[in-house]
Amino acid sequence: MLIDLHRVRAETPGTQHRNHMNNAGAALMPVPVIDTVMGHLRREAEIGGYEASAEAAARVLAVYDSIARLIGAHSDEIAVTENATIAWQRAFYAMNFKAGDRILTTSAEFAANYIAFLQMAKRTGASVEVIPDDAFGALDPEALDRMIDDRVRLIAITWIPTNGGLANPAAEVGRVARARGVTYLLDACQAIGQMPVDVDALGCDILTATGRKFLRAPRGTGFLYMRRSLLERTEPVMLDLFGARVDVLGGYEMRADARRFETWETNYATKLGLGAAAEYALAVGLGAIEARCQELATNLRAGLAEIRGVTVHDLGRQRAAIVSFTLEGIDASTVMQKLSEAGINVSVSPPASTPIDATTRRLPPVVRASPHYYNSEDEIAAVIARVEAISRRSA
Repeated sequence: MLIDLHRVRAETPGTQHRNHMNNAGAALMPVPVIDTVMGHLRREAEIGGYEASAEAAARVLAVYDSIARLIGAHSDEIAVTENATIAWQRAFYAMNFKAGDRILTTSAEFAANYIAFLQMAKRTGASVEVIPDDAFGALDPEALDRMIDDRVRLIAITWIPTNGGLANPAAEVGRVARARGVTYLLDACQAIGQMPVDVDALGCDILTATGRKFLRAPRGTGFLYMRRSLLERTEPVMLDLFGARVDVLGGYEMRADARRFETWETNYATKLGLGAAAEYALAVGLGAIEARCQELATNLRAGLAEIRGVTVHDLGRQRAAIVSFTLEGIDASTVMQKLSEAGINVSVSPPASTPIDATTRRLPPVVRASPHYYNSEDEIAAVIARVEAISRRSA
């Protein structure tokens, strides 16, 4: 399936105003998503918030079907959350750890996740251990397999780190986890909407993601997937009257589905927008999206690498559509500012976002450019030309 670039750009109003290379931060929403969100807000204004949600009840339920189809899951394994961090934390903190338990993670783990590991270790006496990388800087599945014993309670990794184009071998990790009977938690924030995702092929028991990045949904949206077999024996740390009900005074019964991790109050407009974004990605085609993202990122990476003074910091044999680089003698925030002055959106990834990797590689803040399938070849060329101009002026 080929992507109709003219159509997807016409359906992305933001492309008329900016060269948006910050899709790993928050992608530009397409018209169907915008219309869905604004349409529901208008109905809330016209008839009332409770009444609008009741009117949209069938469409709200359909959001779970859309997300399930996006990742190859069942709709009862999906919970919609306010963001990916909430989704991840609700799953992680529902697990029971004790002294001597081991949590295995990756060197590229996102700081928020790593902090949670450390807090759990402090509370319980569990340990946090980093899986060695292979020669290309990605997690080494063979090294992971050698680490596992009967004290390993959890394997938790970030698939695509926030600070670069590395794509960890998530499916290979899943094969090890399944063979060894270890629970596997996968942070897929930067993967969802950028490539095909199938939870059975990945072998993960839990997957968390955001809406705002490559999926092109509104900010303040995310979701949690939990495999049925794990869900059946997992109780959230916190429950309210949506996730459970009082069956007799002094007793309660949880929902049977993953929505036990949700709360009663929610933003219906953005939830509907998340569903619309999932449907939009499915219609465009995740295979085609992945191919175009990789092509654009490869071209951007190659062009930047040819500029004097530029260092591209991406690792791994498999790479995603995040390009991280530095320009000698100019701090990353200045580069971002100069690109912004030219109408180009990028972001800066500080060492604090991936503390293990940044410490190991002694990384400074890096410029993060993240193209998406709606970006054009001309926009890629414009980024390269602007960075080259910045380099010349600083020489």
